[in-house]
Amino acid sequence: MAAWYDQAIIYQVYPKSFKDSNGDGIGDLTGITEKLDYFTQLGVNTLWLNPIFRSPQVDNGYDVSDFYAIDPQLGTLADFKALIEAAHRRGLRIVLDMVLNHTSDQHPWFQGALQGPKNPYYNYYIWAHGADGQLPNNWGSFFGGSVWAQHPTVADRYYFHLFERRMPDLNWHNPQVRQEMTKVANYWADLGIDGLRLDAFIHLAKADLHQNYPSDGADPVVAEGMFANLPAVQPYLAEFVAGVKANHPDLFILGEAASATVNLAADYTRPAANMADAVISFRYFPTKPRAKRDAVPADYQPQRLDWLAFRQVMTDWQQTLLPPRRLTLYWGNHDMARVATRMGSHRYPQQSAKSLATLMYLQRGLPVLYYGDELGLSNGTLASLAAFGDPTVTAFANAAKAAGWSSERILENVNATHKLTARAPLPWSDDIGHGFSKVAPWLAVSQDGTPVSKQMADPDSVWHHYQQLFALKQTPLFTRGNWQLQNWAPWLYAYTRTLGVETALVVVNISDTRHTVTVPRAWAQAPVQQLTVGAVHQTAAELTLGPWSSAVLTIKKGSK
Repeated sequence: MAAWYDQAIIYQVYPKSFKDSNGDGIGDLTGITEKLDYFTQLGVNTLWLNPIFRSPQVDNGYDVSDFYAIDPQLGTLADFKALIEAAHRRGLRIVLDMVLNHTSDQHPWFQGALQGPKNPYYNYYIWAHGADGQLPNNWGSFFGGSVWAQHPTVADRYYFHLFERRMPDLNWHNPQVRQEMTKVANYWADLGIDGLRLDAFIHLAKADLHQNYPSDGADPVVAEGMFANLPAVQPYLAEFVAGVKANHPDLFILGEAASATVNLAADYTRPAANMADAVISFRYFPTKPRAKRDAVPADYQPQRLDWLAFRQVMTDWQQTLLPPRRLTLYWGNHDMARVATRMGSHRYPQQSAKSLATLMYLQRGLPVLYYGDELGLSNGTLASLAAFGDPTVTAFANAAKAAGWSSERILENVNATHKLTARAPLPWSDDIGHGFSKVAPWLAVSQDGTPVSKQMADPDSVWHHYQQLFALKQTPLFTRGNWQLQNWAPWLYAYTRTLGVETALVVVNISDTRHTVTVPRAWAQAPVQQLTVGAVHQTAAELTLGPWSSAVLTIKKGSK
């Protein structure tokens, strides 16, 4: 039986950067409610909201201090209820971002845990003892430094934090923690949400805390094998999903499985096993350095997509996660630089933005669109390295300076690759504040790009291309049709979608150069052109595509 989310087109809303309704420079829930018609006009039907819970905002809401309260910067519970009601009235679904792996250090649970082992919340977190001032092990945090932070008052006692030190990890081995998190999820499901995006769920289990990871240096090492995708994650996930879907069987569970391989993704989406309904993996985008790399770390050096490897990855995922499993299709999110910056053409920005969308979202799977990509937005720019507030940027800058890089080059590289400059406020208009706010926004990013108002008025805009694309995506051929890659030329990304007697061919020139390809006989029968970008010319045996041009062609068996 088909679920409602089999036809989901998901729009990721970064609440702080979407629309400010009360003039404080921070986007909020009422701002989203005011713009709900924007989503229906675009053709999306599901909104994924980045975290909206009460938070000290150390990590933009992923450090939750109260799972049952809306962050005051974003609004009130009444505002949220109004958003759900207004969204449902328009046929829009709401998916909340739920942080399972950790809390803020300001959460009452952790504040209780600091009081010591006799406190009932002590075992809600992960503790270990060092010896003689040494850390329990040499594992490194994703945010730099060790995963261990010293208890503020007890010597040689440490708590585990996979992310920022003010974000202690929860101890999912403790059944009380699992019950608490299921209770939280049910609270919001009872209020009427339609789904949950499970943040970092692949990290819920940890290996032996006293096992050092092999390393040739003294610095902490990010030892993913010790805290990612361990066997216990799946029973934890199954217990959580079962506990939520018992009362809310239609709730959509979208898991963030950042480092999951295709086979792990298949495990995490096993049908009838209380797993996720779909997962998002960051394994989609194999890259190469854009230029010869010196001794500077790769972190903030721009990369280019390895198109051959990308074709292989997409083929693996499309042919492994077959129905009833579901794929997700995305180019970016809040943890990445924008697709226009990472993948787009500087010579053909508008055409590449359109063609990249066609390439990705007409494949088999659920589109997950990052806010602003429908405008072809690129990364903005921050005025200084200090503005990033990121220790990994400081480490990169120090290494680059030692290698002889100029300050200008360092800042340019970081602006082009950092996730923060992909979180700029959405430009609604050319007015002061770009229609986002009447005051200075929370993030002082300079950004070029055509605003929503102009793009909606221009039938040739990137926005209108997305609108047409999503209308096509909702047709049976593109929701249910089989997928098959066509390996015709290195400059071409091409695949077919087939359902019954109808077949669509999606062809995209992924280069800055005009090319011609010989097409199989079946495609020389005057196919119908459904959606084109740029210069596309077809003869009886050949198809010529201008730079970053693309076409969607359809034929039916027996047609002449």
